[in-house]
Amino acid sequence: MRNILFTIEYDGSRYQGLMRPGKADSAGTVSAKIMDVLQKMTGEGSIEIHYGCRTEPGVHAYAQVANFKTGTDMDVADIRHYLNRYLPMDIAVTSVREAATRFHAQLAATARTYVYRMSISDVPSIFDRKHTYHCFKVPDKKVMQEAALLLTGIHDFKNFSDTRTSKSTVREIYGIDIYSSGEEMQILLDADDFLYNMARMLIGTLLDIGFGVRKKEDIPEIFNGTQTSSPPCDPKGLYLQEISY
Repeated sequence: MRNILFTIEYDGSRYQGLMRPGKADSAGTVSAKIMDVLQKMTGEGSIEIHYGCRTEPGVHAYAQVANFKTGTDMDVADIRHYLNRYLPMDIAVTSVREAATRFHAQLAATARTYVYRMSISDVPSIFDRKHTYHCFKVPDKKVMQEAALLLTGIHDFKNFSDTRTSKSTVREIYGIDIYSSGEEMQILLDADDFLYNMARMLIGTLLDIGFGVRKKEDIPEIFNGTQTSSPPCDPKGLYLQEISY
């Protein structure tokens, strides 16, 4: 069996996330569309796709990584051409190559990076409205950067997530960078992994601090459970930017 690795970009606006837990072919998900095309391409009824990072409903990806094993003898260039021909126009496969037999897109990943795009212009952009969150008030970047330092490092992020897992909820955030240029501000999150809705709840909390709705001193209290995190940010501005191996 060949192990095929491919990189995908997608607009998550109309999808119920990349996939649902344990169900890569759930209707309404990005993975279901990919699964359908792969099965038709290979003629194989049972295909297991592994993804580097599961994204929530409405979240986009610049570079999602996935792999699957197959007996097809199609050339990798032909696989990429077939996928892009039959996938919806809001999902694109940017690269395809063969990987080592034991490569696993999720288990081999060492870091995941998300970027949150926010418009800080006076007037919301008509053309970016589906892919950028518009701030009607410019958040305080300095206080957000100070708050970000309190989130960086190894912590138990169960209170910054909607996860119901019985597994460890300890994660390490390698860095949170906040940039602004012209009419856009961006928050960059780099971590070993993310719990369900963790990226969105971290960003929602940082934005509330930036808007003066809450204080940076709330963060230690969220960690210890005496306060709750802010609601998840609007998903339309969130993109999975990179997965590192």
